[in-house]
Amino acid sequence: MLNAKQVGAVLRAYRESKHLSQEVVSGLAGIGRTHLSAIERGERKPTLETFFRLSDALDVLPSELMRQIEDAAK
Repeated sequence: MLNAKQVGAVLRAYRESKHLSQEVVSGLAGIGRTHLSAIERGERKPTLETFFRLSDALDVLPSELMRQIEDAAK
């Protein structure tokens, strides 16, 4: 099962490693900052569309983000 907290932690870590704010990433992804914040806190799971938008905003392949999420689940 997909753990929302792990998904959020990976997204947050990747965003922070690129020194980007939630405001910038949410703007690039076309979602609200509060929505991104809820995803990063593990309160919401991103839809597939949102996941792809976030990966594009973070300039990373969706498969790479998913690999990191899978690694976090081990």
